[in-house]
Amino acid sequence: MMTTKLIARLMVAATLTAAAATGTAFAAGQTDAAMAGAAKTGTATNDDAITSKIKASLADQKQIGVTTTDGVVVLSGSVASTDIGTKAIQVASAVPGVKEVKSELTVASK
Repeated sequence: MMTTKLIARLMVAATLTAAAATGTAFAAGQTDAAMAGAAKTGTATNDDAITSKIKASLADQKQIGVTTTDGVVVLSGSVASTDIGTKAIQVASAVPGVKEVKSELTVASK
């Protein structure tokens, strides 16, 4: 009788230990997933801020399109001269958070 109670207690303890370990692993996985989502949201917000700053700086160049993904800026559109294109690239490069500027700008023929 004493052995049966001891075995039953050991089984309950083992079950509770396994459940606690599984719950901890699940909670850790959920936390990691939540943090990854927060990081992506933060990156998107930062990209939007970078795009807004560049567009504001290039307000007189409405024909230049600006997109930002993970700090990489892509400038697109047609400009009147290479000087204007170069200035746009310099303006974009100067914005904090910009990792790289890719130019898809073309010079309009006269």
